Amino acid sequence: MRRLIPNIFKPRDIFRKKSLTTMSYPESFIAEQYRTIRTNIQFINGVKKNQSFLITSTNSEEGKSTTAVNLAVSLVQQKERVLLIDTNLKKPSVHMTFNLDNSIGLTDILRGKQSFDDAVVKTEFGRLEVLPSGPIPFNSSELIGSRTMFDLIESTLKRYDIVIFDSPSILESSDTKILANLCDGVILVIKSGKTETKKAIEAKRLLDIAKAKIIGVILNNSK
Repeated sequence: MRRLIPNIFKPRDIFRKKSLTTMSYPESFIAEQYRTIRTNIQFINGVKKNQSFLITSTNSEEGKSTTAVNLAVSLVQQKERVLLIDTNLKKPSVHMTFNLDNSIGLTDILRGKQSFDDAVVKTEFGRLEVLPSGPIPFNSSELIGSRTMFDLIESTLKRYDIVIFDSPSILESSDTKILANLCDGVILVIKSGKTETKKAIEAKRLLDIAKAKIIGVILNNSK
């Protein structure tokens, strides 16, 4: 297992601080909202372990990755063992939040170039481990829809209490529909003042077609 690699560049530190509200500002209103989301998920799906959740949005720049990383940290604070996987293979960002090297990751596992244990990274949060996206592929849908991906999900659910997938937005990538069908629950993030109603409806329709279990919608940047 790889270890967290500190990054000395200030711009990335600023990005990290803004993204990880649950760590940087644990007493803030926003951090409390993530704890509420965590509690609601536990009520909706019960107390059973070994569950997988996909975080997506209608379009990019709506806060899904920020939601994914903060939810993961919040769950770890509740003593859950969590794996966060960056499946946004075209525009990955989870590695930036945690200051990780992204030269090895999910795509290497799916291509058979690396084992899971060699690609996953243990973070400073103890019970939280991260699987970065790895090198950007040209055939992301083929990789996400492969038997290797299915087997990876099955194996990780035996090792972690909760597996969270930070996925591409549902309207921009077919990868998300594939993953949504495989996960125990989907959380749709929409942004107040930005997400168009018709696009939110279309996102819901696509998730229904994928036979995804939508367990909640998060309204981001609401006043």
